Amino acid sequence: MSLEDVTAKVLCLPEVSAWPKLSDFFKQSVSRVKWDFPLLACQAVGGEPAAGISGAAAIACIQLSLVLVDDMLDQDPRGVHLQVGEGVAANLAFALQAAAFHMIEKAPVSVERRVAMYVSLARMALTSAFGQDLDARNLGSEEDYWRVVQAKSATCFGSALYIGALLGRASAEIAERLYDLGFLIGENIQIYDDLLDALKSPASPDWKQGRTNLAILYAFAADHPERARLETLRTRVDDPQALEAAQQILIRCGAISYCVYHIIKRYQAAEQLLDSIPLVDPEPLRELVAGQREPLVSLLESVGSVIPPELGML
Repeated sequence: MSLEDVTAKVLCLPEVSAWPKLSDFFKQSVSRVKWDFPLLACQAVGGEPAAGISGAAAIACIQLSLVLVDDMLDQDPRGVHLQVGEGVAANLAFALQAAAFHMIEKAPVSVERRVAMYVSLARMALTSAFGQDLDARNLGSEEDYWRVVQAKSATCFGSALYIGALLGRASAEIAERLYDLGFLIGENIQIYDDLLDALKSPASPDWKQGRTNLAILYAFAADHPERARLETLRTRVDDPQALEAAQQILIRCGAISYCVYHIIKRYQAAEQLLDSIPLVDPEPLRELVAGQREPLVSLLESVGSVIPPELGML
């Protein structure tokens, strides 16, 4: 099953195919999201490859609905709301969430399994919206950071693996354990994204809007001699030299290492969990768990940060 299959599945909905702004947005933006988690889970539990396509389409739709809202909240220059207006973008987000439930309606499984997937999607949509609200409030503590991550990314990817497992006709117990696996992976995806946003140039909205980015949060909370200078630099991150100076402080004060520590901790927990789940074909999920090692190492090398030896063991 490929991205083309997922796209075709969504475009089969009459409302989507008849709505150029919606169909164009989906086709142009679906590669921004991690739509394949349900397919990997379905394969891992021994399901037919085609069985996971409804789940992949549902996850793609609901993640894109969140992208639309997140881009508006972050004032992202890539956001489609800048092309079509915020009202139209909000309506597209609403439509995509509804389309996600239509995808589950068409899943070739029992009513009981569809109900369980409906509940998971609804929980994902609600907790993600709650997490986005927390994020937009820039609450500022590490406790708040983990509340945001667990409401947004962790729940999203936990639900994606859970839905894929149910489509592959796994037991409820195995599906729940795969939810837990996706939850850990989702936390790591967000931490890695935080590192990218903290280290990218030009400056990301995380610098400008005070978003709860773990690396930046650590640098302002930890007791280190350059914290006052970092406060000054933060007001000038549109200047490339000021941004680079601020990013170097993140490295020197231990903020990058702190993020890497959390990533390693969760990958190790994910590997242990995966080893304990009886799966027909665990390799797709093993590759998923290990898949961020290479880009993480490349990112650390690009900024001259130390590569922990544990990364070679992931």
